[in-house]
Amino acid sequence: PAACRAAVERALDEWGRLDCLDNNVGIGSSGSVVEEEPDDWRAVMRVNVESMFLMAKYAIPAMRRGGGGAIVNVASIAALRPRGMTSYSASKGAVIALSRAMAVDHGPEGIRVNAVSPGPMKTLAGAAIRGARNTFRHTEANSPLGANATLDAIGGTAAYLASAHAGCTTGEIITVDGGFHILGMPQPDQI
Repeated sequence: PAACRAAVERALDEWGRLDCLDNNVGIGSSGSVVEEEPDDWRAVMRVNVESMFLMAKYAIPAMRRGGGGAIVNVASIAALRPRGMTSYSASKGAVIALSRAMAVDHGPEGIRVNAVSPGPMKTLAGAAIRGARNTFRHTEANSPLGANATLDAIGGTAAYLASAHAGCTTGEIITVDGGFHILGMPQPDQI
């Protein structure tokens, strides 16, 4: 909590107001509820959900004082199509629910809250995941656009949601995955 409060205070000290919060955090863990260790479950929830809650807790009062603002939370396609990462999928599902609840709670104050749900991304971190190359190939072969999510596409979507161009958009979850999520669930041997 202290670090989150300090981040908001620093932004206010530097710019005098806070218009946007981009909650882009996440750590993963693989395994079912039977396989997951309780400490690992708590760590995923703390980083992926609690940090967003705490940043919003301190950012929203500052946004109120400034007449409104925008919050963009980064969820994941794993919340919509879980595949063996139970704690990660559950945490990102919580991010979606948190985003919608905050949109309802704070919309009357002029604060918009939306989420971006990326699909598989070709990044150095993503490439380190076991089976990533097969996942990337599968996503490209099974998305209408024939592409994986890119950092530019995700960042551009977040920038749009934070901008005045999205002034009437709140409580939305925008999936950025080349359309992969709209196709049928892949079989385990396809990834």
